[in-house]
Amino acid sequence: MPLTHRLLAFSVALMWGLNFIAINASLAQFPPFMLVALRFAIVAVPTLLLVPRPQVPARWLFGYGLGFGTLQFLFLYWGMAAGFPTGLASLVLQSSAPFTVLLGATVFRERVSARQLAGLGVATSGLAVVGWQQAQAAAFAPFLLVLAAGFGWAIGNVSNARAMSGATQRPNPLHVTLWMSVVPPVPMALLSLAVEGPDAIARSFTPGPELLPALAGLAYTVLIGTLAGSGIWTWLMARHPAGMVAPFSMLVPVVGLSASAVLLGERLGIPQLVGAALVIIGVLWGSRTRRRPVPPATGPAISEPAPSTAAAR
Repeated sequence: MPLTHRLLAFSVALMWGLNFIAINASLAQFPPFMLVALRFAIVAVPTLLLVPRPQVPARWLFGYGLGFGTLQFLFLYWGMAAGFPTGLASLVLQSSAPFTVLLGATVFRERVSARQLAGLGVATSGLAVVGWQQAQAAAFAPFLLVLAAGFGWAIGNVSNARAMSGATQRPNPLHVTLWMSVVPPVPMALLSLAVEGPDAIARSFTPGPELLPALAGLAYTVLIGTLAGSGIWTWLMARHPAGMVAPFSMLVPVVGLSASAVLLGERLGIPQLVGAALVIIGVLWGSRTRRRPVPPATGPAISEPAPSTAAAR
């Protein structure tokens, strides 16, 4: 991968890591369920008007929107609004990786390698350490909410994979992501009205000292975190093997934890740092692809064909 492309991948990790700071600013003003509805409505309206619907199976597109869009952010925003630390939220959300492996193996009978099982075990032990620390701090319920957000992301992952593989012709991945955003706004708005109430929603739009930072955070989440970040990531994934691009996502919790320490004053104890390291190592190890050894040449040298486009990019 060229240096410029590596820098682009790093920039996406930076955007997504700082996204948690933006979410924290928005949650200071808006109720969590209404904030989810707002976030996706801003994307869904122009998508419905301007972006052609990708030709993928509707049930998997709906599953992608339900898991990745609705369940992930419902539980993430709920957990953060209930007091779960912003930096740790960026870490615990990485539970989506082992959850995706488990869903693929149990529901869709996908083969799981020994490397994936080992990585799953290490990452799970790290999450257990973080969860134990949160239980000691009387914050176990918000931890479970963010863990549920990781499970929602995993549902979105397996649904997205099947949407792409079940398409009659290869769709634009960014269009699939944009159309996923059409699913969450209505159910989240109805849930907000039922649980948070119209009075709380109306108060959240009342001018005050926290409204402008909250709107700026929402704008960052939509324009930078979702559109710019996802757009660059999709562009990179189309030009390089997934195994070269995906590990950069593990910089997201590093950025999230660091930014939360600097900007929000959050501090982690030694057990939490150990748990964070185990999660990152486990996910990275489990996501590595094993290279097949190249057999030694036994005859005269033969000119090999040029590598395929996907491998050459």
